[in-house]
Amino acid sequence: MNKNKMLIITYCLFFASMCMAQNKSINEAALERWATFFSPSAIDKAEKIKELRWFAHAAQEYQGLHIRSVAEEIKTHQWESEVLSRAFEEITGITVDHKIIGEGQIVRKMMDQLMTGRLLFDIYVNDADMIGTHLRLKKTVNLTQYMKNEGKKYTNPDLHLTDFMNLEFGQDYDGDQLQLPDQQFVNLYWFRYDWFSRKDIKTKFKKQYGYELGVPLNWAAYEDIAAFFTGMEIDGVKVYGHLDYGKKSPSLGWRFTDAWLSIAGVGDKGLPNGSPVDEWGIRVENRIPVGSTVSRGGALNSPAAVYALTKYIDWLKKYAPPQAINWRWLDAGPKAAEGNIAQRIFQYVTWLSDDAFYRPGSKLSDAQGSPKWRVAPTPHGRYWDPGMKVGYQDAGSWTIPKNVKGKRRNMAWLWAQFCVSKTVSLKKFLVGGTPVRKSTIDSEHLTKYKDKWGGLIDFYRSKQRVYWTDTGVNVPHYPALSAAWWPKIAKAINGQLTPKQAMDAMAVAQDEMMAKVRLKAYSPKLALEKPESYWLEQPGSPKPMRTRPKPKTIAYEALLKQWRNENDD
Repeated sequence: MNKNKMLIITYCLFFASMCMAQNKSINEAALERWATFFSPSAIDKAEKIKELRWFAHAAQEYQGLHIRSVAEEIKTHQWESEVLSRAFEEITGITVDHKIIGEGQIVRKMMDQLMTGRLLFDIYVNDADMIGTHLRLKKTVNLTQYMKNEGKKYTNPDLHLTDFMNLEFGQDYDGDQLQLPDQQFVNLYWFRYDWFSRKDIKTKFKKQYGYELGVPLNWAAYEDIAAFFTGMEIDGVKVYGHLDYGKKSPSLGWRFTDAWLSIAGVGDKGLPNGSPVDEWGIRVENRIPVGSTVSRGGALNSPAAVYALTKYIDWLKKYAPPQAINWRWLDAGPKAAEGNIAQRIFQYVTWLSDDAFYRPGSKLSDAQGSPKWRVAPTPHGRYWDPGMKVGYQDAGSWTIPKNVKGKRRNMAWLWAQFCVSKTVSLKKFLVGGTPVRKSTIDSEHLTKYKDKWGGLIDFYRSKQRVYWTDTGVNVPHYPALSAAWWPKIAKAINGQLTPKQAMDAMAVAQDEMMAKVRLKAYSPKLALEKPESYWLEQPGSPKPMRTRPKPKTIAYEALLKQWRNENDD
């Protein structure tokens, strides 16, 4: 045998042994075990093992390495930290420290990393509300470009972006993906279906208000229903007609920036956020924010904005439990499970994953675990017009800072994809109630058990869900602007400012901040001021004062029929 042949044979044997060693490094028992654990799933077991094996192969060069990620304190992310990180490590050999902290802390740490270049975390679950900041700072990885180029090798062939709901929340003006959805939860109207269905209660309401008790379609009806139930005693329980929170804290700002102004009707028509005026009251021209005050064509101190704040304070003080004024977002979320709340206009559905909402025999479910409550579309205020967004959708999204490079970026991307893979997504939904994939919502499992979710599955399957959107691309610097909201709202709650004074101060403060920020792309440039009367006479937002409309309700069964008929079109 000549020397060349010997070299070829030796090389082939070496290559074969390396392949065998690589295959041996894949923990087949772990693939089998976790494929079984992630059940139910939108895909079958063979497909799960195939997807998990891809992760194992793609991560082979990184076995034994470590990355850090961070997310906010909700049930979904706790499960990622406690369960998915362990599964990921067993399958890929990569250790993930998935830290759970407050949402405000996440924003502060991310901005610290973006602005200083310090490596704090390799990847963040950061709300897509910050998309306007990211596209203007240009300090996060453009995932569209990454997947086409250096990240192609590490992009799951079964990622299937078209299977994601609301993928546009994490896209810039040009449709490039800067953030990938990890979880999302919508704000919906929540109510005690069992009480709304009782003949004696329905008769009493009809006699008092002259129309049928049902799902309120507007704030006028919601207000009547709140007044009707507050102080009533049902089955020995003192009832409140409304639930909210009012503690001076950052989450008080979210109570407004999470589309409360849009629900009232502050912005313009158009999805996802209204154009040219969005739900933060910001007028945007050619992608450039030009003002928040009415004098600059904005709407943050418009009659609609003042109305939104006025109703929030009135309902909080008149119809919610007295303690609510001292609650935060985290405190108020599960309170309806205590069984003394008739309705809530602004229920983040992630809290409905709490056991008390569906555990058999609890205050809010029957002996079989069927809920006594339902969710329905958010009723809108008197300034809302058809064609506007209807409500808010929170979209916690995987975001990679640009200073995370090379192998750390690749490992972070693998971890993000694992957490939203088809293998795990349905199981994750059952834990936290925060779906991101259409295949999850359309799964046979959720069809079989959808009644357990009190209308949530029907909502996500309906065409109406597109009217619930996140903050969007127009807010130029979310951290800076959002910080001004809660102190001003708090002063209105405690009577230091009237609602009009508070919104005037808020609009001026937002314009002042926009005038100061200097961003790499589409930086704000304030428009010259004009008399407010000029803008209030123009079509669209800002809108002149409107009077209280006629209250409107709809039977819940009729609402479900509308949703299902839409899907048959």
